[in-house]
Amino acid sequence: MKKYSNTGSKDTRSGFGAGMTELGKTNENVVALCADLIGSLKLDEFIKNHPERFFQIGIAEANMIGIAAGLTIGGKIPFTGTFANFSTGRVYDQIRQSVAYSDKNVKICASHAGLTLGEDGATHQILEDIGLMKMLPGMTVINPCDFNQTKAATIAIADHHGPVYLRFGRPVVPNFMPADEPFIIGKAIMLTEGSDVTIVATGHLVWEALQAAEALEAKGIKAEVINIHTIKPLDEEAILQSLSKTRCIVTAEEHNIIGGLGESVSRVLALKDPVPQEFVAVNDSFGESGTPEQLMQKYKLNSAAIVEAVDRVLKRK
Repeated sequence: MKKYSNTGSKDTRSGFGAGMTELGKTNENVVALCADLIGSLKLDEFIKNHPERFFQIGIAEANMIGIAAGLTIGGKIPFTGTFANFSTGRVYDQIRQSVAYSDKNVKICASHAGLTLGEDGATHQILEDIGLMKMLPGMTVINPCDFNQTKAATIAIADHHGPVYLRFGRPVVPNFMPADEPFIIGKAIMLTEGSDVTIVATGHLVWEALQAAEALEAKGIKAEVINIHTIKPLDEEAILQSLSKTRCIVTAEEHNIIGGLGESVSRVLALKDPVPQEFVAVNDSFGESGTPEQLMQKYKLNSAAIVEAVDRVLKRK
């Protein structure tokens, strides 16, 4: 098994930008649309190299989704870009009607997701976007963990036919997934093997789960850590196979406890293998202004919170 270690911190939105730059060279059907946030979405290089394949829509997100749906009819693969709050909550009707219901090949790419948007506060820190998107029939939902994985995911979804929600963030976070790690939609990645507890994490919480596993090892607890980059379709086989050894699970995500990865896992457990589960997530509240570090600490979305959740679930095992 590979050893995963921090090779330098980067923001995941830059991984999206790097992926778009690569797609610009390799897939002439890829086009980009943006709602007046070119710098925030790191699209500068794509626009510089392919100005004819970029559409600046302005602060008109609903219109952006409609235009993207129309572009697919001519064989284009549109990638829309804005903040996660505006990519989902503001335009849910357009996504439902024009993209999901119509099975349009639109890639909805959302930056600044979750609490780690930071100082902009609750109005921008959407914590229910995964739930909104996963409930739409036919929608693939992807939440990569670092720069390398976000770049790989961006490239991979261009070859996937159908609507995709790709979620990434603003803060600088550890970059630990190998650049050559294959990105297979719907296929989880086991990071560490263990026999005492399964930890499944997504997005920024994957690195925290690895840190938690190290702390648990020092206590004599062997944790199996799984990177769930694709929340829908969920890799049920990987989860159930791990649970056949550990018999308990902790889910960790930067999202509302309602509607996210944890609930998707709960459904699998209820139907196929009921074992104890504990959740690391925002406990059904809005966020607030603060640095990403302060917010992750206050809302208990870090390695210490994962260790505490493991202690709780082991008592129920």
